[in-house]
Amino acid sequence: MNDKDYFRNLVWNAMLESGAARSKQVYDRIPDFYGSEEAARLVFTLTAWQNAKAVKSNPDRPQRPLRQRALEEGKVLYMAVPRLRSEQCFIELDPERISVSPAKAATIKGAFDCGKLVSFEEMRPVDLVISGSIAVNRQGTRIGKGGGFADLEYGLAAAAGVVKPETPVVTTVHGVQLLDENLPSNQHDVPLDYVVTPAEIILCQSDTPKPVGIYWEDLEESKISEIPLLRKLKQTVL
Repeated sequence: MNDKDYFRNLVWNAMLESGAARSKQVYDRIPDFYGSEEAARLVFTLTAWQNAKAVKSNPDRPQRPLRQRALEEGKVLYMAVPRLRSEQCFIELDPERISVSPAKAATIKGAFDCGKLVSFEEMRPVDLVISGSIAVNRQGTRIGKGGGFADLEYGLAAAAGVVKPETPVVTTVHGVQLLDENLPSNQHDVPLDYVVTPAEIILCQSDTPKPVGIYWEDLEESKISEIPLLRKLKQTVL
């Protein structure tokens, strides 16, 4: 099987060649795509979305319509601090307390300006997880940028009880990002429950269990050393 970098470059190149990307800056990032608003509108029809009171989301541009709508609907929104640079590694955006428009609060800068840094102990239970993706398949396997931060966020949240195995995980992607191949994964990788394109909602039928915590044996010391919360936790669990 080809490795994750192969599929990342396959998708990045295809998005540029097909004109699916809004910007030529697609490499090494979750690519923004034409149709992200249409994909978001399909997410809004999901019962999992409608029932959610607290949502955790990645901070990337293609998922901004979801973050904005969550705030407009009165949902509490949690956005990860980029690269988990703080022990308080989430920004809490409470619609009743933000001082700017939902559109502005849904951006990274807006979230830092009006949100509140919180630890896992301060977070409400999350009812829905939104994840950015580079490549996905219909079985719910997801490939991200390669830093592993989204999966670490999930593992930390799972260990803290903020997310449960039954908490739905959804991603929005362009059709070019949806591949037919089997994709590589490991035990840290979070399987998706829903893949949503501008044209369809895919209910994934994955037998892969979701992470229940941090799998320390899979982490390099360099990764642990660059994330303050991991450094702190390692001292207590190992």
